[in-house]
Amino acid sequence: MAAPTVVAARALFISLGLLMSATLIYTICTDGSPFRRELLTPWMVATLVDFYINVFAIAVWVAYKEQTWITALLWIVMLVCLGSITTCAYIVVQLFHLSSNDPVQDSLLRDTDRVDRKLKIRCSVVMGRILFSVLGCLMFAILVYTLITDGSPFRKEILTPWMNATLVDFYINVIALSVWVALKEPTWMSALFWIVLLWCGGSVMTCVYIVIRLCQLSPDDPPYLVLLDSQRKQEACTDEIKTHTADHPLMLMTEVKKPTQTKD
Repeated sequence: MAAPTVVAARALFISLGLLMSATLIYTICTDGSPFRRELLTPWMVATLVDFYINVFAIAVWVAYKEQTWITALLWIVMLVCLGSITTCAYIVVQLFHLSSNDPVQDSLLRDTDRVDRKLKIRCSVVMGRILFSVLGCLMFAILVYTLITDGSPFRKEILTPWMNATLVDFYINVIALSVWVALKEPTWMSALFWIVLLWCGGSVMTCVYIVIRLCQLSPDDPPYLVLLDSQRKQEACTDEIKTHTADHPLMLMTEVKKPTQTKD
């Protein structure tokens, strides 16, 4: 039998996936196709950029998690096309892969990493810092520009049926990211602090959080350590060092001291 936390997480994301599916079907039936030019108001465009930056963050995790590029590409295309419905479906699938003794956080890792903590392909931590810094700055610039040119987003006329559906889609992805933050943070206070920022600041705060956590890693660390809390990250680093040492027997030898020079 699965742990109560895993069961609760499965129920949560199944419910959210069904909610978004119902919202999507209802909006199509009542308001027609979303592919209409008049729907692309300045705030809708800003919301879509915000939405897809969060999708990009989730897609990076999916690309890391999948064993082949074919399956990774398939899931990423579905993420782009179906948004949080795919997010929920993917998370539920990963949760069902856990055994009864596995913690929820193991669903974040690749199967190979759960066994030996090694990555066959390692991306650059520095590249991740730069990429998410650029995306965060881009979203912040779009937000400021839209505020200046189109005014406040808190206006009734902005809340069209498709804007409402997009916001539901957006915040379901935010819930998924919030669960990761809650698992990663060492205290509930820090987790609550970051979750509130995620809900208020959207993908800007997603990028800020990821960049801060990447800056806590050394350039030589595997980027997947950003997924883990501090305790499990330390365990993973220890396992990594042990594995690296085992693969290089010469490292077990004591360092040979250099001969000291005698004075004449």
